[in-house]
Amino acid sequence: MELHELGLIGLAEALRAGEVTPLEAVDHALGRIADHDARLGAFVEVTADRARDAARALGAPPADPPPLWGIPLADKDLTARAGVATRYGSRAFADFVPDASDPLAVALDDLGAVSVGKTNTPEFGLTGYTESLIAPPARNPWDPATGAGGSSGGAAVAVAAGLLPAAPASDGGGSSRIPAATVGVVGLKPSRGRLAVGSGLDAPGGLAVAGPIARSVADAAFLLDALAAAAPYPYATRAPGEGPFAPAAAREPGRLRIGVTTATPWDGWTDTTLSASSRAAYERAIGLLSGHDVAELDWRPRGYPELFTTIWRASAARIPVADDALDVLTGPLTAWLVREGRALTAERVLGAYQAATVFERETITAFAPYDVVLTPALARDPQPIGWFGEAGDPEADFARQCQYAPHTSFVNVAGLPAITVPVTTDRRPVSVQLIGRPGGEATILALAAELESRRGPLPWPPL
Repeated sequence: MELHELGLIGLAEALRAGEVTPLEAVDHALGRIADHDARLGAFVEVTADRARDAARALGAPPADPPPLWGIPLADKDLTARAGVATRYGSRAFADFVPDASDPLAVALDDLGAVSVGKTNTPEFGLTGYTESLIAPPARNPWDPATGAGGSSGGAAVAVAAGLLPAAPASDGGGSSRIPAATVGVVGLKPSRGRLAVGSGLDAPGGLAVAGPIARSVADAAFLLDALAAAAPYPYATRAPGEGPFAPAAAREPGRLRIGVTTATPWDGWTDTTLSASSRAAYERAIGLLSGHDVAELDWRPRGYPELFTTIWRASAARIPVADDALDVLTGPLTAWLVREGRALTAERVLGAYQAATVFERETITAFAPYDVVLTPALARDPQPIGWFGEAGDPEADFARQCQYAPHTSFVNVAGLPAITVPVTTDRRPVSVQLIGRPGGEATILALAAELESRRGPLPWPPL
């Protein structure tokens, strides 16, 4: 078995036991990147020499190594790392090299991880696809003519193709779950405030949170546990006596009440019709959950498109590019979002935030009778590179993003935890989404692991 086939937990165990050195793990990841990334576009910066020096400096495993000791990971290109080019997917920051690291990068260092570079992201992470003018697009390893989704597209591709054992990502409207579902791996969005680093509490509308992408549910749970341990929040997903490699996903979930729905807050605003493959994955997941109490969820969300599009525009208004320099931005969508956001009145923005609070309360209330809510992950199959922006109209571009992934952004507004997990693997993996109660990560992880077990082994893409 090659090192990338071990997964995150397997590699962590091998490193801890001294069976693999950090330099061997890093060299293997760098070799995979060199062999495959030119066709995939997962990385925008590879820091090979720096990574090897860091791996050598780790030496032999200490008596009680931190959970990610020696693990090769990479920062999403929205996360600043001191001394490494951080471009935010934008020409406006093409030459920016920060002097200080963001808290997430510091936390990963403290956990013992070795950064091998920066993963591809769209400009300022504003779109659900990863295509910019400063780097090649992130491509789906199952069909490189199609995109990988976004905004954590590079991270998802790196995991799916075995370039990394897992990846830290961020999710403000589906940015972890959309690319993970597109390329057939696991994407986890924690509850708002669950992590001290990347909590979402300092993001506009509380939307964007940090979270893991991994090939297995157990690996995603392990990385979530590690990130939680990096900061002083109480976090109890393990029962007493469980070891460092027994995350929440290893538990039996028991008999759960599961609500199922294909309804989305975008219904009626744009076409949210499910593709045949998305419908088949959704129905198969329901069949795999036959040991639970499954019922159709009666949910009719109201007023969502107006509140979300207003908050999204308002968040773009903060991008640090002057009005007279917006033409340097990657494409018409980002500049349009910035201009629209800066033209909003305070009354409209505050009204959208108030409406979001009402939406959060109503959604949590509607979901409360259930332990977990199951939805499709994506409405459409992976789309060709360039499909989202081919009309050349920013509003049409945004509408297509909502057509592709109408089931994700409302989870961010409601502050709930959610995970996407592949359930069908005929031609390519196709995923569903599990949404939990506030703070309910352990339950959705356990149920996702059950789906994963019943699905069978996840194949590797044909690189």
